[in-house]
Amino acid sequence: MTTARRRVALTATLIGALAATILPATTAGAADGRAGRPSCRTVDSAPLDPEQARTADPRTAALTERGGLGDFVRRFPAALCAARNAAGAGRIVDAWGEALWRAGVDRAQGRRPGGDLPAGDDRPLYWTRVAMTIRLARWQPDFTVDAAALRQRFEDASRGLADSGFGARHGVRRIFVSGFDPFGLDAEPRRANPSGSAVLQLDGRRITLADGTPAEIQAVVFPVRYGDFDRGMVERAFGPRLAPGHRSADLITTVSQGYPGLFTLEAWAGRARSADPYTDNAGALSGGTRYHPVTAPGLGPGAEFIATSLPTGPMTAVQQPFPVKLNTTVTEIPAGASAPIDRADGPTPGSRAVAGGGGGYLSNEVAYRTNRLRLELAPQLPGGHLHTPVLTGLPEQTDRLTGPLFEQNEAAIAGEVLEVLRHTAAG
Repeated sequence: MTTARRRVALTATLIGALAATILPATTAGAADGRAGRPSCRTVDSAPLDPEQARTADPRTAALTERGGLGDFVRRFPAALCAARNAAGAGRIVDAWGEALWRAGVDRAQGRRPGGDLPAGDDRPLYWTRVAMTIRLARWQPDFTVDAAALRQRFEDASRGLADSGFGARHGVRRIFVSGFDPFGLDAEPRRANPSGSAVLQLDGRRITLADGTPAEIQAVVFPVRYGDFDRGMVERAFGPRLAPGHRSADLITTVSQGYPGLFTLEAWAGRARSADPYTDNAGALSGGTRYHPVTAPGLGPGAEFIATSLPTGPMTAVQQPFPVKLNTTVTEIPAGASAPIDRADGPTPGSRAVAGGGGGYLSNEVAYRTNRLRLELAPQLPGGHLHTPVLTGLPEQTDRLTGPLFEQNEAAIAGEVLEVLRHTAAG
């Protein structure tokens, strides 16, 4: 089955699943999820985490509505109320999460009408997901559920982790990429993340590489939250792509937003977290600083630094509209020393990692985790990390959600991510 036909079949399956979950509740008069079965109820007083609390800003709901995804938020409570037991609840959150992911991808690729925001805008998917997690937290069924497990299942499915894998035949190169949610939202809730935008536009796409080889791209989008990394989300996403089978990739790269005005290919990923006092989207700290780096909980064994194995020469040949540079800098504590130093030419033997080229935050950690796993499961595969330019151009008027410069810059970055990936043909 071709990728396009598989997408159509998946969409039909999800539509059927959603209809099955919605209809029992709506036909009983539970359009808002508060009635239906007498024992199904929601509460408005459920505590919100810092990420969910940002939805108090009306611009977040406007991003959902103007992205054409508002029905997901409105109908989700009624669907939850159709669950008769914990197993059914799991199937519902899987189906709705997967349908949200597919809607986000279809929207980014111009196949889903609705709303007046540009197709490539990643913010509607992000804020819709956050709003739906609030509805999930407020749901109080009359049977026991593991709320944390349901939240994780919804997060995984709505981020592309449940996708069924590559549809490519022999001779088609398979590329697996990841992006990130928006972050820094306390300072500016209108922010987007060009890495998320780019990979949404690439998921499921067939492209032609620079040497004429056909390729298929599959993608996921990660949260900017330490806790999800601690619980193995990165390994759940990349593990099946690095093990033999129909979901395996020929090349992997993680993508995140990095520096102003340029793309960087990171030559080194470091093992440490060292980003404090900067918090994640949930308001959490890493526990590590430049002078006291820490290792993430549950991280498997590995070197202090891992080198990229991407074809950096061909990839850095792309120079328009932004330059692409190989970044060889790291921060380390040299062997026998106690203070960190910055090095422009990579780590020295026996040193302890403080930061890779991507710093000591989750951009660096996603690169380290994926490439540690690559070395364990498929060491011959090319893998590494790409930083995009910082996305700029939001209007100064804070009530405006978008503007021509913002949209132009987001489109330009996404287009160049595709062009850089086209130049992985030599890998």
